[in-house]
Amino acid sequence: MTPRALEVLNAIVKTYIDTGEPVASRTISKRRAEPLSPASIRNVMADLAEAGYIAQPHTSAGRVPTDKAFRLYAGSLHAGKMNAVTSERLRAELSDADTVEERVERSSHLLTEMTQNVGIAAAMHTAGQALDHIELLALTERRVLMILVTRDKRVRNRVVTIGEPVSQSELDSIRNYVNSHFSGRLLHEARVELLRLIEQERTMYDAMLRRLTLLCAKGLLESDASPEIHMEGASNLVGIDLHLTKEKLRDLLRALEEKNRLKELLDRFLEAPDGEVAVHIGLSEAHPSMKGLSLIGVSLASPGGLSTKIAVLGPMRMNYEHVMSAVLGMARAFESLPI
Repeated sequence: MTPRALEVLNAIVKTYIDTGEPVASRTISKRRAEPLSPASIRNVMADLAEAGYIAQPHTSAGRVPTDKAFRLYAGSLHAGKMNAVTSERLRAELSDADTVEERVERSSHLLTEMTQNVGIAAAMHTAGQALDHIELLALTERRVLMILVTRDKRVRNRVVTIGEPVSQSELDSIRNYVNSHFSGRLLHEARVELLRLIEQERTMYDAMLRRLTLLCAKGLLESDASPEIHMEGASNLVGIDLHLTKEKLRDLLRALEEKNRLKELLDRFLEAPDGEVAVHIGLSEAHPSMKGLSLIGVSLASPGGLSTKIAVLGPMRMNYEHVMSAVLGMARAFESLPI
């Protein structure tokens, strides 16, 4: 593509983002700093149309950029640095949250507020979750409360019935054994090793070992790996012309309400290296009604096996530079706080 063709294409994309209307050659001519006749611009537009970068919705209408044009345009942009006042506000908002879950929820709200699109934030657990410690509490009716705390400060509680009486002192011994031998180890590695040791020491089958075997069978050192996902601002899509029928718009909104669908969306399209803003134009692979949408997001790896994903979902006709800056600024605020 020649520099002139690229300049005209970028002008078409920017104008279409601003107005939402097909762009005429005369409009581009008036916006240029250096004079170029509408006829010359029409010649360039004809070449762009032939290459698949722009299309003409009606015979007498101007041109609109295609997915291919938006990809080229977005790929030429870089996330600008957020101003210091906004950065500090984001950090202050997140620092008020006591848990990762609360920060995730607040991030989706702030992204929606800043971009007027759909803000999505998620905390997903990887195979790298590490054990901090466990607590075991004896309850009535031969039940035990198992509390699992991981290094990412996630806490899981599970009440299990073990089928035989157990004292608190016995549970304390089991707790001390597990914490002293496996704290800091990855959960799946700690569980495999613990089960191996139980099998190895089967000849020394004392009461503590038997009860430890029962607790392992009930899920000791197993983590509930369901992701924490928050989305806000889906109603912002209603007022945008996505060229969807009412039925397809309802399908889109229903799809966004499904946690598994959002997880798939984030996993599939945010594969860039951690900390690098990813931009994806057209999401029909995720859902047919998402054809006219774009996703801008970033993945962050945290100690303790937690992956945080921060993203904005919106129409192709969005202010990419502003949204990229908002996503990156939110990511930096998130990273600046201790887990």
